[in-house]
Amino acid sequence: MLGISFDTAAENKAFAEKFGYTFPLLCDTTRAVGLAYEACDDAKAAYAKRFTYVIGPDGTIEQAIDTKDPGGQAEALAKQL
Repeated sequence: MLGISFDTAAENKAFAEKFGYTFPLLCDTTRAVGLAYEACDDAKAAYAKRFTYVIGPDGTIEQAIDTKDPGGQAEALAKQL
C-alpha cells in the first residue's frame, strides 16, 4: 500500500507523521501520475481527486474506488486483499 500526493517530500513526511501513516507517501509534484490515472484534469490542479486503486499482479488496474475515507478505506481494503 502507498499513497501519492502533489506535495513535496517534506510536506508528505509532516502529513504522515501528523496522521500516523505507516505506508509510503510518494510525491507527484509534476502531476504526471495524477494525469495518467485521471486523478486530476490538468498539470496545474491544486489537489488530486481522491481515488483508491487496486493494481493486480500484472500491473492492470483491477478497481478504481472514489475514496471517501482515505485512512479507513485503505485499511478495510487491505484486509480484504
